[in-house]
Amino acid sequence: MNHSQQRAVDRRRARGTDRSLARRAELIAIGRKLFADTSYDALSMDDIARQAHVAKGLIYYYFKSKRGYYLAIVEDSVADLISRAASGLELPPVERVHRTIDGYLRYAEHNQAAYRTIITGGVGFDTDVQSIREGVREVIVETIAEGAYGSRKIAPLPRMALLGWLYSVEGATLDWIGNPALPRDTVRELLVKMLGGAMRAVEELDPTYRAPQPARRET
Repeated sequence: MNHSQQRAVDRRRARGTDRSLARRAELIAIGRKLFADTSYDALSMDDIARQAHVAKGLIYYYFKSKRGYYLAIVEDSVADLISRAASGLELPPVERVHRTIDGYLRYAEHNQAAYRTIITGGVGFDTDVQSIREGVREVIVETIAEGAYGSRKIAPLPRMALLGWLYSVEGATLDWIGNPALPRDTVRELLVKMLGGAMRAVEELDPTYRAPQPARRET
């Protein structure tokens, strides 16, 4: 095979790979909607194939199993959330915290089905799904820690405080997207003030972790 023929083969392979990736992404987008409306256990592979208007074998080809399909959906949703929430690294630390919370809320607002998949899931207790959830929480906690304390690695006390705050963020966000009575800006400011309270509590217990100036109360 000469060079021209090899290049032609390589181009065909690249086109095939692009089509395959696009088809996989399309199936994941369909799965996000399906699992948002119906629990994991209630959806069979036949149901998924019928509602996605594809052959069941195609789903097995890309994802091996229903569980593999679901995990791919969760991982894809998590990647979007992390990308949105962890942006703004060029900003000053305090602005970065606001940007992180705002990005988190914007993602939840505009990707409600995907957000519910990440936070609540539909597969019951599954170690892989739980690991994915813990991973995204760790990234968010580290992002907030870097903006607030200047380091992604913090002691157990502030880490526990930030993690506890994040769990409250998840609950508040789920309630907000289900009952959007408040504008996003108000929700963001509420969560920022809740974060300030957590940081002041950390400083009282460990003065080496001083709350950032915006979180400090005037005395």
